[in-house]
Amino acid sequence: MANWNDLKVFVTGHTGFKGSWLCLLLEELGAKVSGYALAPPTQPSLYDAAEIGRSVDSVIDDIRDYDALLAAMRAATPDVVFHLAAQPLVRYSYEHPVETYATNVMGTVHVLEAVRALGTVKAVVAVTSDKCYENREWVYPYRETDPMGGHDPYSSSKGCSELVIAAYRASYFPADRLAEHGTALASVRAGNVIGGGDWALDRLVPDLVRAFEAGEAPVIRSPGAVRPWQHVLEALHGYVQIAERLLAGQERFAEAWNFGPTEEDARPVAWIVDRMAAAWGVESGWRDWQGEIPHEAGLLKLDCSKARAELGWRPRLSLEQAIDYIVTWHKAVAGGESALEVSRRQIRDFLLLRPGRSEAPSASSPPPAAASAMGASGS
Repeated sequence: MANWNDLKVFVTGHTGFKGSWLCLLLEELGAKVSGYALAPPTQPSLYDAAEIGRSVDSVIDDIRDYDALLAAMRAATPDVVFHLAAQPLVRYSYEHPVETYATNVMGTVHVLEAVRALGTVKAVVAVTSDKCYENREWVYPYRETDPMGGHDPYSSSKGCSELVIAAYRASYFPADRLAEHGTALASVRAGNVIGGGDWALDRLVPDLVRAFEAGEAPVIRSPGAVRPWQHVLEALHGYVQIAERLLAGQERFAEAWNFGPTEEDARPVAWIVDRMAAAWGVESGWRDWQGEIPHEAGLLKLDCSKARAELGWRPRLSLEQAIDYIVTWHKAVAGGESALEVSRRQIRDFLLLRPGRSEAPSASSPPPAAASAMGASGS
């Protein structure tokens, strides 16, 4: 099993919401983290609020610039690469399809080509999305072997990224020849991740936080749409577990993996709004959006039985507990607490939980003794 204290990790997209939480998690486990990304996509941002640039060796540049990326990766000499850099918004992709494909598809090509040029990276975990699947709007959850697709440019770009990853694995990093080339490559697909410190535009939970803080009724699109909601740490911890298996030379983990919530936590948008309003202590009073709504999936679920059976991964927080974590985070930071310390406290609380929904400690409680990095992984 990996000893993160001895590892150098390179994270693309480290200035984003998910990338920032990953940097904090990896640092808690003891890794030395380098990052490559554009400047934070929002103001405020978790990256700035938690002062992640103070501890991460950060390069602010574009994933579409292969030469700059290669130079940054060579300087970092990573053992592990987590590729998260992306254009992450469906509605934005309708207006900016060229940017979306250039970032999400060619950005993935650039990362994998840089890994190939270095020849020393031991494990790559490439993050795509649950929207990579050809969504037929059926009630059955999607398995890793289901076909790629995508109605909108964003979803399509994620399906394309998965095809790129599969091609690089087959052509340059075949799992059955891992002992020869030394690089294990996996892709990971998660549903809608939520958590404190997300200020993205055009995304449900950040929109709710802004509305509740302003004392306004939120405006909601597609209240009946069902999504696989989960706290961001659930997915990130799964990614870390995959990296650990790849580092251990377990070649069968060099493939695609789903990470999503349990069946009961695939909830409609309106349920999230009402539950979060209750946790915040306000009336939800949401209003339905009256404008045009580009096509988005109405029903999307993931089958995570492979991760449960082969990795031992299971969600640790219920959706209700995840929402409580978010409300606690934002209220604590708004009340003057350090965003870095609140985030670290929630990571430590999370790592102390056992997979399979043991009772969560209070997200606002004093920090417990730090969990052993590997003992907390459940691997």
